[in-house]
Amino acid sequence: MINNKKEFFGGIGLMVIFAIVLIAIFLPLLNGQNGLNYLDNLFNAISKGSAYYIPAISEDVRQGQTGKSIAVRLSYENTIQAGQSAQLFRQADATVSVNDKELTVNGDFGEILGCCLRDADTLFHNNGEQLQARYEVEPRRVLFNWWTSLKAMQKALNKQERFADAKIVYTVMTRAVECAYNYYRVVPEHITDRMGTVIFALVFYVIYTLWYGYAILFIFEGWGLQISH
Repeated sequence: MINNKKEFFGGIGLMVIFAIVLIAIFLPLLNGQNGLNYLDNLFNAISKGSAYYIPAISEDVRQGQTGKSIAVRLSYENTIQAGQSAQLFRQADATVSVNDKELTVNGDFGEILGCCLRDADTLFHNNGEQLQARYEVEPRRVLFNWWTSLKAMQKALNKQERFADAKIVYTVMTRAVECAYNYYRVVPEHITDRMGTVIFALVFYVIYTLWYGYAILFIFEGWGLQISH
């Protein structure tokens, strides 16, 4: 039995409006995209605009790592990846010996990291065709091979107790290679250029969440359900 019809049906009305808006959110009304995809792409673009660390890392590598020699043995999952990764190190003028799924790499530490950063920068700017022409490998696969190589290199350097060098490898891997890989084909935007849309989205999220909460509250209170000790 309904205890308060006005409150109960008011809650039903709020819930109906909530459902209508929810259906609209999932319709492709925004340039062929639904609301969730549109906002997801927008916030990805904004985050890319503030995640460009490659120039600063490149400068640190150029000043602090160029001229250092490195000799590491790297293991891969299969011979294809090992062969593709060998191309990466040869672009940095390193000496590479391939033995099945293992590489033995000797070269200039700064040159190797610099070559990796150059490739990451190319992909970050969505110039995948340049990367594919350079290695004849799918662009994101190039960065994945770099990521795998750097991970193996970090492990090898830690075994050699070259902890500072392993740390800079980790920085290049996470802040350059991973960023470029994840943001490939995303066109960067600055939040100041889309401030109105961002504020609207955040305010809408708060209001829409409260709207649902009050709808549930009014329905159950109007129905006569109460929480008591």
